[in-house]
Amino acid sequence: MKEEKNRHTVWLTDEAWTNVKDHYRTDNCSTQNEYIEKAIQFYSGYLDTEQADSYLPRVLAEVLEGKLSALGSRIGKLLFKLSVDDALMAHLTAASIDVDLDTLKKLKVRCIKDVQETNGEIDFEGAYKYQKELN
Repeated sequence: MKEEKNRHTVWLTDEAWTNVKDHYRTDNCSTQNEYIEKAIQFYSGYLDTEQADSYLPRVLAEVLEGKLSALGSRIGKLLFKLSVDDALMAHLTAASIDVDLDTLKKLKVRCIKDVQETNGEIDFEGAYKYQKELN
């Protein structure tokens, strides 16, 4: 259904009218009137958004807070699970491998250095190669 249009007299500067003539086809408008109407709707939407400044940040903050809270909770649960698995692995390894306390302390220092240098991106292959070089 086509919306009824009425004729209105609008006074424009020559510069504004030149902009309409230069740009209406660029925006895929079939007429200059269509371009002017779209420009008015766009600018009106812009003004409405400016007036919503007091509303939008509050709503956005509430949404982000909810999402970040859920993310934090999920990460916390995953870190707990990972820590439990890590502790299990440490106990199993300690029970099955005979390493003196001095070697263990030196290895911990090496591990701290590796984590710092690689920003935590340690891979098994690198550790394997390092251990084979020692033996």
